[in-house]
Amino acid sequence: MTGRRGPKPPLVAEKRTKAAPAKRKSTKPTRRKKAAPKRRGLLGTIIWPFKWLLILFWRIFWRGAVVVTLLIAVGVFFYAATLPQIDELVDGRTRGSVTLQDAYGDTFAWRGDQFGGMISADAVSENLHDAVVATEDKRFYWHFGVDFYATAAAMVRNFRNGGNPLSGAGGSSITQQTAKLLCFGRPFDPDTWEDEAAYEADCRRTTLWRKVQEAVYAFAMEARYTKSEILTIYLNRAYLGAGSRGFEAASQRYFGVSAAQVNVPQAAMLAGLLKAPSSFAPTRNLQVSQDRGATVIRLMQENGYLSEAEAANAQANPATLSEAARARAGGYFADWVMDSGPNFFTDGTTEDVIIATTLDPRIQTAAEEALTFIFEERVREGSEAQAAIVVMSADGAVRAMVGGRDLTVSGAFNRATQALRQTGSAFKPFVYGTALDLGMSPFDILLDAPTCWTTPGSGEWCPRNYTNDFQGEVTMVEALQRSLNIPAVALSELVGRENVRTVAENFGIVSDLAQGPALALGASESTLVEMTGAYAGILNGGSAVKPYGLVELRLIGDAEPLLTATGGIRERVIQEDAARQLTWMMYQVVEGGSGRRAAIDGWEIAGKTGTTQGARDAWFIGFSGDYVAGVWMGYDNNTPLTGVTGSGLPADIWHETMVRVLGGLTPTSLPMQVPAQAQTPLAQPGEGGDGLGFTPQEADNIINDLLRELQNNGG
Repeated sequence: MTGRRGPKPPLVAEKRTKAAPAKRKSTKPTRRKKAAPKRRGLLGTIIWPFKWLLILFWRIFWRGAVVVTLLIAVGVFFYAATLPQIDELVDGRTRGSVTLQDAYGDTFAWRGDQFGGMISADAVSENLHDAVVATEDKRFYWHFGVDFYATAAAMVRNFRNGGNPLSGAGGSSITQQTAKLLCFGRPFDPDTWEDEAAYEADCRRTTLWRKVQEAVYAFAMEARYTKSEILTIYLNRAYLGAGSRGFEAASQRYFGVSAAQVNVPQAAMLAGLLKAPSSFAPTRNLQVSQDRGATVIRLMQENGYLSEAEAANAQANPATLSEAARARAGGYFADWVMDSGPNFFTDGTTEDVIIATTLDPRIQTAAEEALTFIFEERVREGSEAQAAIVVMSADGAVRAMVGGRDLTVSGAFNRATQALRQTGSAFKPFVYGTALDLGMSPFDILLDAPTCWTTPGSGEWCPRNYTNDFQGEVTMVEALQRSLNIPAVALSELVGRENVRTVAENFGIVSDLAQGPALALGASESTLVEMTGAYAGILNGGSAVKPYGLVELRLIGDAEPLLTATGGIRERVIQEDAARQLTWMMYQVVEGGSGRRAAIDGWEIAGKTGTTQGARDAWFIGFSGDYVAGVWMGYDNNTPLTGVTGSGLPADIWHETMVRVLGGLTPTSLPMQVPAQAQTPLAQPGEGGDGLGFTPQEADNIINDLLRELQNNGG
């Protein structure tokens, strides 16, 4: 049963509202409003046509940069992989070196590239480390091999100064400089380079490609080594003038101390050499080197390595050379010693060699000072005349040698050993020595009168005395004392020209000797060292000597020498009595004859002057009881000297030399034998009588006795 529950809802759906139909869109395109043109500006207007070129350039540039970066990376990897251990790089020598020591064992000269031994950047003096970094690469510890800022700044300066950005200051970092020192890993090849100088010049050559190669090699070094190792290579291979390779060698060369001990001024001077080693070398011009050192000190202060007070103190006390480096001694002597040894241990050595020599630095200084004094005080300004000096002991040990007026040169023409010059009357002692050895007496009579000699092929020869007068009958001693020419030639012919030649050759005159009678007047040529050595034979009693300077040659580190002295006293040439009498005759030359200007108060001096025909050469060679010294003076081109004879400026140079040499020494007597007839000293020429210390009657008796003796002996 159902009930009604109220009215039933209508059976119809809810009324739906019908949406209005949408408007149909128009198919006609809508016209857009035209945009206002964009303002480009003047620059944009100019660049706009080339926009596509800029885009193209950019695309090429960044792709090229990627390629270059990859190539650099490959180059860095290649170089880094081929770089050896640091120990193989610190010594840059391709040849050995020679260190020359004087008679006291002190070093006075070097030859070849000197290498003082490896010193690391950690062991070097802090002063030197700071000076090098402040001067050469103040951002060394901050870059990766190339200081781009410094390089760009240097290129700008170069462009402003000369127009070529790659020419001039390069702004290279220490790493880049080390790369050049290593020549980018290329060793010296004699088939590629003419010599080592050409090799080094090629390694330093600057081109755009070389700068790129340098940068790549620098990056590789930074990748392979630490900063300390790179600096160590640099400190050991840099050239610092005067043949010094590396700071240890240079420090020893200039200051006589290790690079680990140099003070601020010394460190500054060494670091300053890196800019121009040869020009700034203190042995060449100390003032220039000190000025450069002052600049380095200022840079050290600016970079915080020195306080203002420390810099001021260093500026006020610049570095000076050691005594050995300061002494300009030994240039000519060192060259001569090098030539006297075997080439494979001297100029051509591949080992490090030490040569002990006979050089006495005190005597060397005396000779140099004497030469300088005479040319400054007694030679006209502008004169191109030259002079040479040799001082030696009686055994031929050369104690000093000056080969010319320029005392600072090395490898120059040595007038003491290389100049062959006519000897003039300096040859006459060998004539008189021959006569004495054959039994003649200093009081034998010779005739000084006009005389001519005829030689085959040369015709008649009539020599004259320098004074153009004749003395008549004179004794041998007086003829030598006055340096008379006619008696010397007559005596040479009397005793035998070949005998005279033999005596001279045996005393060490190895140059070709004249064949004619002019032999007696020194027409032959010889060197100063030969002539001085021959006079040493007279001093030592008549035995020949071979002048020598090399005492011992050994390799560094070896105790046993490879070579010892080959000079010294040799065989006897004339009898000792003859040599002693000849010494007495030569003593008379200085006491009262042509050599008076060589006399030294308190000392017995013997010697002989020499002047060649036309005064092209002037000599004085003499000796005390200890030393023999020879002096030559002339022009290199054989121009005649004006107003100069052996008794003049050469005797003055000799005197000034030996005053300094003998100063402070106890006088030593000459080893001379006074003839019995000369117990009374000879009078000086021009003092009256016959020149001897006898009455005229006594002199006549002596002369007559001598003439009879000569007749009896077939003379």
